[in-house]
Amino acid sequence: MATFYDEMAVMALEMITEFGQPVTISKTEPGEYDPETGGMSPGATVGQTAQGILLDFTGQEFQANSLIKVGDKKLKIAARGLEWAPSLLNKVVVQGRTWSIVPPLKEINPAGTPILYELQVRS
Repeated sequence: MATFYDEMAVMALEMITEFGQPVTISKTEPGEYDPETGGMSPGATVGQTAQGILLDFTGQEFQANSLIKVGDKKLKIAARGLEWAPSLLNKVVVQGRTWSIVPPLKEINPAGTPILYELQVRS
């Protein structure tokens, strides 16, 4: 069964690559303890490029979910080929604009095979 979902993940990546755009997902790795200063050293920012589609929320979605604010967007990202999964602490850059990920973050993951991440993003 995993083979079928692997094929679906490849197909999702192909479709989003064809009709979507590159998206940069970045996260900050925690720094290490610095004995000279007695504090933590600054963390490093790590990024990865993904393929995504940036969409507007529909009026029906606004009515059904009070957590959506005006200006929020829906970002669908293909899971195939990602080094790490997006999380709520990450930032995404789409079309030169930086967005924060806000709840909910959905992972489409049938039978343990990630296919797609659906994010709500806010600038």
